[in-house]
Amino acid sequence: MAQKQSGGMVSLAIAMGIIFLSTIPAVRHAVGMAMDLLVGPLLADPVNLPFYAVILVLSALTGLYSSLLQKYTIDYERLQEVQEGMKEFQKEYRDAQLSKDEKRMKKLESRRDKMMKEQLEVSQQQFKPKAYILLVSIPIFLWLIYRLPLPTQPNGVLAQIVFPYFGQLPLYTGLIWIIPAWILWYMICSISISQVIRKSMNIGGL
Repeated sequence: MAQKQSGGMVSLAIAMGIIFLSTIPAVRHAVGMAMDLLVGPLLADPVNLPFYAVILVLSALTGLYSSLLQKYTIDYERLQEVQEGMKEFQKEYRDAQLSKDEKRMKKLESRRDKMMKEQLEVSQQQFKPKAYILLVSIPIFLWLIYRLPLPTQPNGVLAQIVFPYFGQLPLYTGLIWIIPAWILWYMICSISISQVIRKSMNIGGL
């Protein structure tokens, strides 16, 4: 248990460190330039994808990576067992309270610590892969920010996308409140593709 708690703290430290570093302009620029060596060719000849298509490709890659990581690091059967056990415990405890059965309540309270430890254990197990997912997701976001300030693609065509009801818009335009169109497009692609991948791989009991 102590080893698992230590692993959760390490994951938390990694996640916080990545987020902090991404707020430093020099780091954002350096990561963007480095990522441009890997992803930039998608925008140039002979591939020459439009920017919205590049976002689709990147969201698919991150969705696949995160799904695989979660599949092989999270015990979903154990997670479901603990969640079901907690629901049953809460129902039993509520029934005991309503019936004012103090003897039964004390017996259930003796199980509470064990239930809470199991809940904490599976919660840490869920958080652990998220820190490593950030290792891929944040550099991609920094690259998108690095490239989007450019008003045109290498071929001179504006980075635009067509949204239902909104029409054709530049990807850096605020679409909903202050959310730029490119972030909304990334979220739509990422959520949709991740759900398809998770369903096909039977991840999380979906």
